[in-house]
Amino acid sequence: MSIFDFLKPKKTTAITAKNRLQIIIAQERSSQGAPDYLPLMRREILEVIRKYVNVDVDAVKVDVVKDGDHDVLDISVSLPDARASA
Repeated sequence: MSIFDFLKPKKTTAITAKNRLQIIIAQERSSQGAPDYLPLMRREILEVIRKYVNVDVDAVKVDVVKDGDHDVLDISVSLPDARASA
């Protein structure tokens, strides 16, 4: 280790930034084919569920999945354990 090593930028931050950018790009590419109405639909479904059950924002997942020639709307809701809320 030389005396000037502290002046060199650390490569770990560059690698971390590169990895984060790759994740963001992958998410953007996967959402490009998704319909525009999915975020609004997800919010509305969450609002209706919250009228009856207290759930987190991340509890509702809405995706469109290809099944052969058809697009299938896949809705997944993680409900809290009834015993935990009692």
